[in-house]
Amino acid sequence: MNINFDFFTLDNGLKVVLHLDPNCNVVTTNILYNVGSKDENPDCTGLAHFFEHMMFSGTKKHPKFDSFLEKVGAQNNAFTSSDITNYYITVPSNNLEHALYIESDRMLNLNLTQKNLDVQKNVVIEEFKQIYLNQPYGDIHLILRAASYNFHPYNWCPIGKEISHIEKFNLDIANQFYKNFYSPANAVLVVAGNINFNQTKKMISNYFSHIPFCKINRNQYLFEPKKTEKVELKIKKNVSSNCIVLAFHMGSRLEKNFYVSKLISSLLSSGVSSRLYNNLVKRKKIFSKIQTYLGEDFDSSLFYVKGYLNDHIDYCDAEKHIFSELNSLIHNLISEQELNKVQKKNNSSLHFSLINNSSKAIDLAIGVILNNPNLINDDFLNFKSVSIDDIKKESKKIFKSSNCTSLYYGKM
Repeated sequence: MNINFDFFTLDNGLKVVLHLDPNCNVVTTNILYNVGSKDENPDCTGLAHFFEHMMFSGTKKHPKFDSFLEKVGAQNNAFTSSDITNYYITVPSNNLEHALYIESDRMLNLNLTQKNLDVQKNVVIEEFKQIYLNQPYGDIHLILRAASYNFHPYNWCPIGKEISHIEKFNLDIANQFYKNFYSPANAVLVVAGNINFNQTKKMISNYFSHIPFCKINRNQYLFEPKKTEKVELKIKKNVSSNCIVLAFHMGSRLEKNFYVSKLISSLLSSGVSSRLYNNLVKRKKIFSKIQTYLGEDFDSSLFYVKGYLNDHIDYCDAEKHIFSELNSLIHNLISEQELNKVQKKNNSSLHFSLINNSSKAIDLAIGVILNNPNLINDDFLNFKSVSIDDIKKESKKIFKSSNCTSLYYGKM
């Protein structure tokens, strides 16, 4: 499958991608701002995620943002990561103009008031408490990121380091953040679905061209140096099952290492036939559940192994069993059959994600931010090119004790 698109840039710096899907009866407008938690001040974290909430406070003309969209049959949502903040609206094709209009309006005329600020601060603080502090295992990534990064701003999660940072947000901070990052030159607009190219280009020009260009002032930050010593953490918590998490530093999103690591993760824990499930859950009964996953951040990210221990299993013993499985990838070549299986499964997942209009729009926007608009298509070839030798070399590079942050979490 090849995703065709049209790519151009307005005079004010707004990058635009148009994708026609005549089989789709809806249109998705996706606007991605090149700002995430890594762009924050270490003493004022959580601002990018907080501002995602602020963007739903409406505009000066339309203070009820959701109500405006509901009237035209639209659904909308957003998310914040360490690297980006993304907003999308899915609307019936004949109502595309309403989505473009409201997105341009909140890019220029967000309703930044003390009342809206206070409301969203309370919402985000409550989210911090419910998801990260009061939920079992909720603070694991807060702990792991802080321990795994000493220099890079991936040191904290998008929610922020602590509630006190959110509490000190004020209108001056919010206005400065908005004026700096929420501008055309820092954004990518994707329109995907059953569209007419010429009409859509004209609407985009009408609603976005008048928004002035703004120079982006971006924080400079240090990259994380190569780890030379293992970090070990023991956190006592009253949880139902003891948990162990190993976090290994890996490559960035555009490196070949990323694609290799993604397939390694599938080899280890994708499905009941995967290595970790077969050997450590089903056969040896060390864990009740175990999984691997990637951070998928744009800069060098983390490869996670997370397992919930069965009763009476020792943390150290569990960790030795995990490393034994990881070392097997280093010392024993996987078979062509095993690699083909995970490549086919991964290929199916990629194809399946492209059925969803919103997923396509997001992937197209991310490609532009990473300076490769064709990344959505290149990904297929990049995964297909991974070899057995690549799996072995990358496993050897990643799964070193000195490259690991280990967390024992639960009853001690």
